[in-house]
Amino acid sequence: MNRPQSNEQREHDFTMHVFSISAGMVGVCLTAIGILRLITSQTRIETIGDEMLAADAVLFVLCCFLSFWSFKTTGPTLRRTLRLAIDGLFMLALSIMVLVCTVIAYAIA
Repeated sequence: MNRPQSNEQREHDFTMHVFSISAGMVGVCLTAIGILRLITSQTRIETIGDEMLAADAVLFVLCCFLSFWSFKTTGPTLRRTLRLAIDGLFMLALSIMVLVCTVIAYAIA
């Protein structure tokens, strides 16, 4: 039979998912910057989208670093604090990604 996971194990699993998703999102941001630069050079459209994507990539990298740090720390209080920071930064980065998509869609249309 399956035993229910402990809260600590569930939090660890969640942080592992955020770690891997954040690493992938850094690649998405960098790819989008390249595509946006290509589009702007061909159409003469200027946006702040690439700067926003660069800042978003930094936030996702920060999520990766903090996630990795939380895996390595042994103190439960520090680990809990890191996970709260990771959650907040990850949600902020995702929100900025939505905003960037809006800016790009408006500029291209």
